[in-house]
Formats: sequence, structure tokens, C-alpha cells
Amino acid sequence: MSTPVNTAVRISPRSIVVLGVASFAGLMMLCWPLLLRAGAGERVDPPFLFLALLPVVIAVVLAELNEGGLDPRVLAILGVLSAAGAILRGVSPGTAGVELTFFLLVLGGRVFGPGFGFVLGCTTLFASALMTAGVGPWLPYQMLCAAWVGMGAGLLPRRLTGRVEIAALAAYAVVASYLFGLFMNLSGWPFIAGIAVEGHEGSLSYVPGAPVLDNLHTFLVYTLLTSTGSWDTVRAITTAVAIVVLGPAILATLRRGARRATVTGVVRGG
Repeated sequence: MSTPVNTAVRISPRSIVVLGVASFAGLMMLCWPLLLRAGAGERVDPPFLFLALLPVVIAVVLAELNEGGLDPRVLAILGVLSAAGAILRGVSPGTAGVELTFFLLVLGGRVFGPGFGFVLGCTTLFASALMTAGVGPWLPYQMLCAAWVGMGAGLLPRRLTGRVEIAALAAYAVVASYLFGLFMNLSGWPFIAGIAVEGHEGSLSYVPGAPVLDNLHTFLVYTLLTSTGSWDTVRAITTAVAIVVLGPAILATLRRGARRATVTGVVRGG
């Protein structure tokens, strides 16, 4: 049995290494509250050096993925999907957790592959930030997390088709929506919930110098109470419903464009 594989953005072995290193570095930057070691009374600052390097890391990855050049038709599709995602985010700017952007990242990554999904996540969040005046220190984190959402969709098994594919994409969207909220909460948790003194009980604040597992437990309680049951759940439901309702039609449209705009390979299976 053969399954077509679209390679709108080709990923070479070197690109895989660059992408893996960049993702690991980005994960460390997102998880900095759990990795930072500080004594009682010491000043705790965010890793400004890491924050400054994150856009550089993303730029290096994008340059590496696009090293071979993008077909103009692929670039046009990327532009259309990025603009559509930015507009959708503008009309649904996360109010009460309603997000209409993520389902396009999932569908685009699914059709055009993980490299395209990574680029689409970055460009969509960047364009939407410019449109909604959402540029700030949180933007590189948002771009990286959105890039992972698109890339992950492109890595799902290619054998899935029909209703099974839609169900798998909807389930993936739910998981990705929760993880997006989790990582974004983690990056800013110490400064939203505050920084407590080590040993302080009954607080959701970050405690510098506390054991990693203790801070992780506190953070999980914090994110469960502040966003998991509200913002993240609404985002997950919105994205999953959009995929179920609009997914079949959009997938068919994107695949028609993919046959003309991408290089197509074949995966041989038994």
C-alpha cells in the first residue's frame, strides 16, 4: 500500500538535527523556572539572554528549512494560510479561550508536512502579533509553541484516512491545545503568581531554590486552577470542533493545492 507524502518544505538530515537542537533549547527556555537555582533572598530575573537568543534560534531553523528554496506556489500557500490564521486570531483573540487559529496550523502541517507546519506556526503567530499589537517578550515563546503544534501535526501517521484521520487530528488538537497553554503558563508563572520565600506553604507562587518536583507540583496546581479548566479547555474544544466541522473540506482543498505545489514522494508499506 502506498501513501503520498508531501514535502512542501524539505527536511534534510542536517535540518532534523538543527530542528532537534532548537526545540531542545526552546524547551529549556520555556522551563527555566524549574531549572533555575537560586538561594533564599536572591533576586530572580527571567533569562533575558535566552529570551534574546530565542528569535535567533527560530531564524536559524527557518533559514535551514528553507535552504533549498521554496516553490513560489508553496510560498503563496504559506502566505495565504498565515494571513488567514492571523485574521482569525484577530477576530478571536483568545477571549475566554476561544481560538480559531490552531486548527489551520494542524491542517496545514498535516497536508504539507512537519517542516511546513513549523514555518506556518512561526509566521502565523508573528503576523497575528503585528495585526493585534501583540508584540512583546512572550511572542518568541508563542511562535515556538505554535511551530511545534504545526510540526507535530505533520508527524502524525500518514496511513490515517477519512473519519479516522479527522478523529485523530481532533484528538491531537486537544492535546496540543493543553500543552500550548501549559508551556506558555510555565514561561511566565513566576511573575504572574509571584515569587515566594522557600518553605512558604499554601501558595501558588514560584519558590526559588525549592526542589524541582515541589515547584513542578505547585505549577501544575497553579495552571490547573487558572487556565486548564477554562482557557485551555475552551481552546481545545474550539479547535477540535473546527477540525471536525471544517476539516474535511479544508483538507480536500489543501491537498488539491499540494498536488500542484509540492514535491510528492511515496512511502511503501506492507
